[in-house]
Amino acid sequence: MYAFEYQRPSSVDAAAAATQGADARYLAGGQSLVQAMKLRLSSAERLVDLGAVASLAGISVSATHVTIGAMTRHAAVAGSAEVRKAIPALAELAGGIGDQMVRNLGTLGGSLANADPAACYPAAVLGLGATIRTNRREIAGDGFFTGLYETALEPGELITAVSFAIPQRAAYVKFKQPASRFAMVGVMVSQSAGGIRVGVTGARSHAFRCAELEAALSGSFTAAAAAGVKLASDGMNADLHASSEYRAAMVVTMTKRAVEAALAR
Repeated sequence: MYAFEYQRPSSVDAAAAATQGADARYLAGGQSLVQAMKLRLSSAERLVDLGAVASLAGISVSATHVTIGAMTRHAAVAGSAEVRKAIPALAELAGGIGDQMVRNLGTLGGSLANADPAACYPAAVLGLGATIRTNRREIAGDGFFTGLYETALEPGELITAVSFAIPQRAAYVKFKQPASRFAMVGVMVSQSAGGIRVGVTGARSHAFRCAELEAALSGSFTAAAAAGVKLASDGMNADLHASSEYRAAMVVTMTKRAVEAALAR
């Protein structure tokens, strides 16, 4: 690990100010950043620890949205009775991230800002039509993920909360890599008054909405409609775990299972 300066502010404004004038990174749960820094795959002149910014943690539920603070731990989302009642698929997604240690330390905001192509929360952002709130603005979830580990965040911009629209029904299903428990392919499907959304993670360089599956499910929200879609493998990830053709097929399969789970609620 390269040497760095460490700061631990207690407010959003102080955290944002601490990033000025240096190559600085925000430290949330540290489940990805710290490991990358230990391996010298990532470096920063200054780490700004958000652990003391109390206003960044918490969950609130209204008639239409579930809003979760950026520093809320995965375990808190998974264990929230309010989240389980409003969007059970979101609580289940959080409960399937990593292992217990990762869920106890990892945060919603850290996961989204890191934008790992196989992380689970990006599928929820797209599949539930979420809005990302920062210390500067609101960003529609559909425009947040822009590339491999790339987002619409500007230098020094800090995620403060994420607001998820409550759907009529939804489900998240992933085919996980056994060792890391990241999604080789993960799909969040939702049905609401605004239409059908299918958010996919693990299959491409970043999370995306699958227009072909959304169109099929808009005509008939059934597993059979999803199963009838054949996706091209162009642009799909290929690695030692799965070919691009396999991942294309798994997107359809995971969507089919997610629809079945949503209808079973």
